Amino acid sequence: MGGFNTRSEKERAILIGVANSEYEPGQMEEFLEELAFLVDTAGAVPVRRFIQKLEVPNNRTYIGKGKLEEIKEFIYAHGIDIAIFDDELSPSQMRNIEEELNIRVLDRTNLILDIFASRAKTAYAKTQVELAQYEYLLPRLAGMWTHLERQRGGIGLRGPGETEIETDRRIIRDKIAHLKEQLKKIDRQMTTQRKNRGKLVRVSLVGYTNVGKSTLMNLLSKSEVFAENKLFATLDTTVRKVVIGNLPFLLSDTVGFIRKLPHHLVESFKSTLDEVREADILLHIVDISHAGFEEQIKIVNQTLHDIDASNKPTLVVFNKIDAYRYVVKEEDDLTPLHRSNLSLAELKNSWMAKNNAPSIFISATRKENIEELKMLLYKKVKEIHITRYPYDNFLF
Repeated sequence: MGGFNTRSEKERAILIGVANSEYEPGQMEEFLEELAFLVDTAGAVPVRRFIQKLEVPNNRTYIGKGKLEEIKEFIYAHGIDIAIFDDELSPSQMRNIEEELNIRVLDRTNLILDIFASRAKTAYAKTQVELAQYEYLLPRLAGMWTHLERQRGGIGLRGPGETEIETDRRIIRDKIAHLKEQLKKIDRQMTTQRKNRGKLVRVSLVGYTNVGKSTLMNLLSKSEVFAENKLFATLDTTVRKVVIGNLPFLLSDTVGFIRKLPHHLVESFKSTLDEVREADILLHIVDISHAGFEEQIKIVNQTLHDIDASNKPTLVVFNKIDAYRYVVKEEDDLTPLHRSNLSLAELKNSWMAKNNAPSIFISATRKENIEELKMLLYKKVKEIHITRYPYDNFLF
């Protein structure tokens, strides 16, 4: 597994999205903003975004012929290296688009897998990512790399993408079987580790990627977990013993969720996600300063539902209140009130705070309302702790 692109100049990328009538105005722009962040995380430069309104994507080239010509002209005029689509493309669509544009084409899944490959540090994370990459690669082998033989080392070509052209499906299937066997062994070890932790209450941090989970983990556990302003900074589960007052519990931080998380990753990261499934309490961290945080809440809730972890006691933590911005409406402005027009105080009193009760608003970087969060967490942990250790009641 290679790291980020080591060439002296970063690859130049264009981003492409298709929106149908179900998309709200501006929604695709938000999605491509996130895709641009992914591209930046992967080590390339997003140069321009293209959006086409289509009810149904083109079977052959995903986008229409006219839009394809427009993109082709831009690529030729601006020296673009790579075209990245916000959806998953079929193997035939990817080949057809590459033949038309004559540059490398990636879809969202390929891009996320590439970032995971560069982020994986431990043998366990590397094995999980490699399995997901091979399962993505298998149906795309036929003709996928033949015309790109000399283009090595860029985004989407690290890891198994660099396998020799003549690699056949049988070898890939053997590799997948071997990786699955490796993961089964590690899964058994991790299951044993979780059982050996005893009956301490387990709290798991969940949330969209880059919402500040690792920063909060560091605050609550007084540890130094890697945290930075990049997507998927954390791939491996980190577990720390935390004591609030006189009450001990286990706190875990794991991989962040994202829109359209590739199903290959969800499958291969099964054991990592088991940390969430087996938690007693979830701390759902939300970046309230993000324009699309309501959509992010829905995506996290849906992902929790998909992995059978949605019915747990949950505390919603609205983070980054220091970065929250809103626009004051003029008195003569008759347009409908939008969430972006609400002050933080109004937002706290809105349906969001009530519907996601219990909830709390904090700033992990400025340590605002952290003591209040600790007290809320203390109460939730205590409720479960005293059912397991009834003779500890005298401690409280």
